[in-house]
Amino acid sequence: MAEEESRKESRRVSDLGTLKALSHPLRMNLYRSLHVAGAATASQLGEQVDEAPSLVSYHLRKLAEHGLIEEAQPRSGDGRERWWQPTSGGVSFHDEDFRGAPETAAAHTAFARLLVDQRADLYRRYLDERHAWAPEWRTASSDSESSLRLTAAELSELNEELLDLVRKYDERGRTAEEAGDTEGRENVAVHLYGFPFRA
Repeated sequence: MAEEESRKESRRVSDLGTLKALSHPLRMNLYRSLHVAGAATASQLGEQVDEAPSLVSYHLRKLAEHGLIEEAQPRSGDGRERWWQPTSGGVSFHDEDFRGAPETAAAHTAFARLLVDQRADLYRRYLDERHAWAPEWRTASSDSESSLRLTAAELSELNEELLDLVRKYDERGRTAEEAGDTEGRENVAVHLYGFPFRA
């Protein structure tokens, strides 16, 4: 995500229409790719997701209809290119916003499953390509699982502390990059899940 994007606040999505707009697998991939790039054209995004620019343009317009992305200032001299950028620093979805009716609860669950599937695919791709990464990246990468005994309040507190830590490192990396420290920097995905279960 470009500097101006990283400074934007996250948008809390609580309406069913926007949730459904992002629940399309290609749209979610395009939205994620735009956050990584900061701004891009349909042609550039089409190359990333292996889809025709015309199809990508259609889905970008659907995201724009829900205020998730917007047109960006052109980044090249070609005035025919239409550039897009996210309107916020990200999106968040909260269970309490979708409890009102079975349809909204089902849509929220379907969206959450899509995210889990896409995140798992991203991690599987890393595992398949791990040998191509330098040893320091393979050593730095991790996965872990912990089983804790917590109250709901303690889990909420833990989640906030983890998110604060992620934000701290995100800000540190962006500040260093803005200062010209770009050597050795890569996009890094951090996926956190905290949920109750019964054995």
